[in-house]
Amino acid sequence: MTDGLPHPLRSDALGNRERIIEAARAVFAAEGVNAPMRQIARRAGVAPATLYRRFPTKEMLVTEAFTEQMHACHDIVDEGLADPDPWLGFCLVIEKMCELHARDHGFTAAFVAAFPKAVDFEVRREYALTGIAELARRAMAAGRLRPDFVLDDVLLVLMANSGIRATSPAARITASRRFAALAIQAFRASPDASPLPPLAGLTSPASAGSERTS
Repeated sequence: MTDGLPHPLRSDALGNRERIIEAARAVFAAEGVNAPMRQIARRAGVAPATLYRRFPTKEMLVTEAFTEQMHACHDIVDEGLADPDPWLGFCLVIEKMCELHARDHGFTAAFVAAFPKAVDFEVRREYALTGIAELARRAMAAGRLRPDFVLDDVLLVLMANSGIRATSPAARITASRRFAALAIQAFRASPDASPLPPLAGLTSPASAGSERTS
């Protein structure tokens, strides 16, 4: 008889799980979240049956692979919302989000994609996007954020940020920080700023077709 209690994974099973998660992040970074599970299994060096035993659906794998990053994302948004100066809070979110995404391009692929079947992941993603939208509304009301800003602009920045290539992870982070500073300058309200061209709707349910945050 079994005692009915959960048991820790054996060392070989734990190793398989970690390899699968690392492989998933790498494949999602290169191919997007629509990459086939068999490709992830090949990269992890495990049989497809082993992958499906650990993660029966891709939604479970996406959620598990990026849980830590989503928690970090929440903390960044909460920190920005807590700043009494909404513009400084908005800048903090852009800076730290870019750095977070520069560290893991697979997370960017998952974050900017609509992946509604991954319910837990989508709930966490929508929490972050809703928080950013609220922070943008406050910064716009204070006259610091340009009035034609839309939430999809943040996704556009993250997508562009994910394209940074550098000679080392440290160099990629440094480049990401510079890119974030340039993006913030573009977001700043300015009386002589030219109107932005229209943005095609990105795959962001929370942005509701690129509606303004005001």
